[in-house]
Amino acid sequence: MTLRELEQLVELGEGISLEFKRRVPRPERIAKEIVALANTNGGRIVLGVSDDGTIEGFENISEQQFLLRQATETHCRPPVEYDTERIVVAELRDVIVVTVPESDQKPHYVVPDPASNGEGPAYVRVEERSVEASDETVERLHNQETDGGVTFEFGETESLLMRYLDDYGRITVAQFAQLADISPERASQTLLRLTRADLLYLHNGEDDDYFTLNY
Repeated sequence: MTLRELEQLVELGEGISLEFKRRVPRPERIAKEIVALANTNGGRIVLGVSDDGTIEGFENISEQQFLLRQATETHCRPPVEYDTERIVVAELRDVIVVTVPESDQKPHYVVPDPASNGEGPAYVRVEERSVEASDETVERLHNQETDGGVTFEFGETESLLMRYLDDYGRITVAQFAQLADISPERASQTLLRLTRADLLYLHNGEDDDYFTLNY
């Protein structure tokens, strides 16, 4: 990537597939951004660029590369594949472009304590932010590779749901549970099965996930 191409990329501004960082933040935070991109559609993190799009670069790029590698090796589970590219922006000033492809090993989690065997939260991108994935989103990520050919038998509860969506356009798990007078667990399972059958679409929201008709 040339300096001009970098400038054009930065002009796009932060979005669902583009994040700016003035420097590598603490390990858990950069791991969160990398995991979110891998769990969504992939994208780039530009290190050495401030939130307002000012290209600053680093003097000590080796230190930033070490911090990035340390974060991904110890705080991403399973590990996330990525590529880095170094762009010279001024004398003794460099920017690192981290390219994270969409993963085929979703979901990835951020591990707060590398010494433990547990997993922390998963993250996804919502517009220009990385947000913690809901239980429904995590389940959806688990099932993406096996969703083909899913069929679903409609009953009274499912018909009620479809009529509601025809009228109002969107519904959350909590709203569906209340509408159908069923438990949140059953509501979640029903919505996810319909999503796997390509009848519904799951949207990640900053406050709450919601479902819409997929046609």
